[in-house]
Amino acid sequence: MTTVDQQQRSGPPAPRRRSRRDEILEIAVGLFAARGYHGVSMDDIGSAAGVTGPALYHHFAGKEAMLVAALIPVSEGLLHGGKARVTRHPDDASAALGDLIDFHVEFALANPAVIALHLHELDRLPDEPRRQIRRLQRLYVEEWVGVLGQLRPELQAAEARVLAHSAFGLMNSTPFLGGEVDRRRRAALLREATIHALTGH
Repeated sequence: MTTVDQQQRSGPPAPRRRSRRDEILEIAVGLFAARGYHGVSMDDIGSAAGVTGPALYHHFAGKEAMLVAALIPVSEGLLHGGKARVTRHPDDASAALGDLIDFHVEFALANPAVIALHLHELDRLPDEPRRQIRRLQRLYVEEWVGVLGQLRPELQAAEARVLAHSAFGLMNSTPFLGGEVDRRRRAALLREATIHALTGH
């Protein structure tokens, strides 16, 4: 039996190792973002991942399945993360907004390829997964709209929605940002621009 003292000395458990499927999906997302969905073949993905055709199809039925696997979990994660941040601040809309901005900026900086994929390739999806993603996105937007409504009661819901979408445009600009500015400073600038766009100060 492992004692508490032994557990403390051994430190936290090691993070879960990424699966081969996760690695292949990340490579595919990067290729789609760089070349466009139609500019990438399954052979291209297999070659970049060092995987033969049969092994690649063991993980994914095709490019469309990769696109679904890349975009739906992201939309689910944004919604769940946004809800969690709003819940932290039930009586402080300003703190909730700041937490939402921090959350989304960190996501945008960590996932520029996914954002590019979403911006340019969402319409490649079949109707059902595309509808599912759109629904998740709408619910995520409404988390922002609810907070903005508390913080700025003079706004109608439709006006708050316009502001929320403008904020996403700012934060989701990461695929187009170069590396001239270090990551921490980019995060600070994106937060500053977003809070100004949403509150006017």
